[in-house]
Amino acid sequence: MKHTESAEGKSVRLLKIGEQIRHRLAEVLQRGEVNDPVLDGMIVSVSEVRVSPDLRHATAFVKAIGSDDEAMLKALRKNVRFLRGQVSRALSTKYTPELKFRLDESYAEASRIDALLRSPDVARDLDDDTETKADDNEP
Repeated sequence: MKHTESAEGKSVRLLKIGEQIRHRLAEVLQRGEVNDPVLDGMIVSVSEVRVSPDLRHATAFVKAIGSDDEAMLKALRKNVRFLRGQVSRALSTKYTPELKFRLDESYAEASRIDALLRSPDVARDLDDDTETKADDNEP
């Protein structure tokens, strides 16, 4: 059997299963199927799910939009058995991975980079660089 890998080095199968899990988790959380008062009315973003090569473990990266991240993580961890059961219905694999939830830090990192790029020092450096390139192109 041919082993296909993506540009990131992960097998395409692992990426597909991770996406299936992500879609199912997002669907369950969006519909409010989890019977938990903390998660009721909370918007939870599931940005990525990474699956281990043996398909036994999956880490979901989540972020509460406009709410308390720590309370959301605690509620998700408390309801992990229910969520795993919901995921198992969407997968056609021999095993359903154990789910772990981690806070997605990519939003904070993106905001930090955006603020950095908008800072006056960087804008000045970018303007200087464009002027230098324009001067180099003139005959």
